[in-house]
Amino acid sequence: MADVTILTEADLRGLVPLDAAAVACVEDAFMALATKAVVMPPILRLDMVEANGEVDIKTAYIPGLDSFAIKISPGFFDNPMLGLPSVNGLMVLLSARTGLLEAALFDNGYLTDIRTAAAGAVAANHLARRDASCAAIFGAGVQARLQLRALTLVRPISEARIWARDIARATALATDLSVELGFAVTAMADPQAAIAGADIVVTTTPSASPIIEAEWLAPGQHLTAMGSDAEHKNEIAPAVLARVDRYVPDRLAQTRVLGELHHAIAAGLVAETADFAELGAVVAGQAPGRVRADEITMADLTGMGVQDTAIATLARQRALADGAGQIFST
Repeated sequence: MADVTILTEADLRGLVPLDAAAVACVEDAFMALATKAVVMPPILRLDMVEANGEVDIKTAYIPGLDSFAIKISPGFFDNPMLGLPSVNGLMVLLSARTGLLEAALFDNGYLTDIRTAAAGAVAANHLARRDASCAAIFGAGVQARLQLRALTLVRPISEARIWARDIARATALATDLSVELGFAVTAMADPQAAIAGADIVVTTTPSASPIIEAEWLAPGQHLTAMGSDAEHKNEIAPAVLARVDRYVPDRLAQTRVLGELHHAIAAGLVAETADFAELGAVVAGQAPGRVRADEITMADLTGMGVQDTAIATLARQRALADGAGQIFST
């Protein structure tokens, strides 16, 4: 017999907000990837083209943690037209010693949203200028909102722009964020204008064609691309990777296959064998982050199972400490 903790999305929203602790949790996961014998298999993805949908399965074992997570993450991008969220899913947490189920986290994608936003904060903290105060966010969904909120945890953001293909959605989000964050957030119809003068640019879309061009970037800017988590997705023009001074992937083997790097390699602008220090190495001090104020830096974040194990473990620890959720005996 074993006791399994059952946690709903409502439980998890109370237990794991997007805050400095969540950012630290994900930063520790990056550190582990560079310093420990983490076991993290490639992403398993199932595509359903007819429904404009995909399902990703991610997992990782981190030495030193008592548990490991397996995440099932569906993304069906026509769902908003049906009045449904485009992303949902769940995580299960199992013992790293016995393999027994310890928790089922019915988060509907919430923990993925939090760890993804936290990863954006980690990237900005190590690659953006310390005085970065203006952000440009591409996209108008949940992740766009969270990425801007996450940036405020690590940089003195006092101004932001929102660009999306649907200017009405961008305007609505900008209005909400202006109230929530207490500074001016403006919707912009021209993507190049949105980037001009921004210190940090974050792309959060499922776009299959580039929405950022190389000539739009200026010295001193940092770019985080986090929407390209499948081979067909491509937010950043391949020429961008040939232009930036410092390219930092979350997992090099993964970005060569499905990140923005994948498209630059296919275009012949970056060698297939080109080596780049991963974000974990930067976090661990094994490789430099930003070294000059005028560098153009880029983080290519495709999402990793190590982040899911870290955030799910944090959620269960807090649930046990607070007596949250329900206990189901198997």
